[in-house]
Formats: sequence, structure tokens, C-alpha cells
Amino acid sequence: MKYLILIPMLVAPLLVPGRKLSFAVEAAAQAASQSTVSSPVISADQENSRKARTLLDQAIQGLGGEAFLNIRDKQEEGRTYSFHHGQPTSNGVLFWRFVELPNKERIEITKQRDIAYIYAGDKGYEVTFKGPHPVEPKDLEDYLRRRRFSLDTLLREWSHDPGVALFYDGNALAGNLPAQQITMINPKNEAVSLYFDIETHLPIKKSYTWRDPIDKERNVEEEIYDNYRLVQGVMTAYGFTRYFNGDMQSQRFVNSARYNQGLDDAMFDPNSHYDPNKPSKKH
Repeated sequence: MKYLILIPMLVAPLLVPGRKLSFAVEAAAQAASQSTVSSPVISADQENSRKARTLLDQAIQGLGGEAFLNIRDKQEEGRTYSFHHGQPTSNGVLFWRFVELPNKERIEITKQRDIAYIYAGDKGYEVTFKGPHPVEPKDLEDYLRRRRFSLDTLLREWSHDPGVALFYDGNALAGNLPAQQITMINPKNEAVSLYFDIETHLPIKKSYTWRDPIDKERNVEEEIYDNYRLVQGVMTAYGFTRYFNGDMQSQRFVNSARYNQGLDDAMFDPNSHYDPNKPSKKH
């Protein structure tokens, strides 16, 4: 804008017959022209990022705001189903799930709760009556990738990382539901798309792609969140469905959920001989 003010002052004494504009005036005019052309592009990018940021903030508020951000641990009980090529492989299995943020998780299955999967940091174990055994490397790799792209990680870590680029993608469909979509790209060039309910702003879908290091094929993983209920001030999804390359892979239906109850450290130690049927007072 300052160049536009200076140009008439510089040009006036030079407007005589046969005399050309000085180099300085031409440079000023060129700079003003470039500024006028480029400003709307930068402004549009900033506005797009601002819309994505606003939608993220609305989602966090919709989930409970400070109550959501102050979650230290959570517990879920329910039934889970697995699928192969979109077909169920069983009638469902009872599960108990315990999470201590940011990187500890224990999942117990069967009515007797005698099989557990423990993940702490970058380690994973299957615990049975025979004792603990490391999970298969491929299964651990899959789990760590899902945790890296988990909704908790995206909303708690990625959303506050200045190195993560935010893009507002506009209106979209999440399944059959109208939604608003954003894309987040971290400094490693990993991208995740999030879809939010238009009215409540709650997350209803997440999608990301990754390339298999062995066969180099591109894979798409999607997660659907539904049946939200208010638990201790936090909107909690009681329904969860995961898709892999378009095929349903698993479903989880929660019967009850609790937050910040305090978890026994022994739960996440595969060698502690922790017995879920004889929990400590902290559990």
C-alpha cells in the first residue's frame, strides 16, 4: 500500500515530454503490482487454515472441552467383532479395555478375562495362562501405526503442533452422513482426513493411507465413530467400526465407559502376574 502512495509523488516531477520513468519508479510500480497480485493468495491460504483450526476447536469443545483434554485414563467394557473380507468371523467376544494416556493400553478378552494384550511404549505382549509373549512384529507394527493416527493423538498432539499443516476441505459425506472435512499433514508428510458432524462438530470418521514396506501397495484405513453418549462431561463414542481397504475389519460396541478412575501400574507390566479378577484398590 505504501508504494501506491509514493508513486504519484515520484512520477509528478518526471512527467515531461520525452522523459521516461526512472528505474526507481519502475521498481516501485512493479513491487506494488506484485503485492496486489500475491496478497489475495496468501490471505486465502490463511483463511483456509483458519477454518480448519476453528473446526478442530469446535470438535474439542463438542467432546467436552477441558473435561476431554484432562482425561488421564479411561476404561471400556463391551463386545467386539472381527471380520474377514467383510464377513463376521465369530459371534463376538467380550472385552475390557484400559488406556492410560499417552501410550499404555491393556485389552482383556473372553468371559474369564484370561487373555490380555498389553501395549506400553513401543512394546506389545500377549498374556495367557502360559505367561507373556511378544506379539508378532507385523501385529505390533499395525498397532503402533493405529496409535500414531488415533483420534486421541490427532486431537491432543497434532492439533497443537505448529509443524502440522491444516487444510479445510469443505462439505463431504462420512458414510451416509453430511460432514465437514479437514486434512492434517505432519512434518513427516503423513496425512489424515477427519470428518465432523455438521451440527454437533463431533468426529464421525477418520481416514488415512500408508504404503506397505514389503509389497509397496497403498492401503487405506478408515474408522467410524457413532452412538455418542455423555460420560463424566465427555462425549464418548459407544460405537466404533474399522475398515481396511474398503472392507470392514472390526467393530466394537461399548456397554459402559469411565474416566480418570486411576489404573494400577501392574496392569501394563506383562511380568507382574496381574489378576483382573482380583484387582487392587487402585483399579
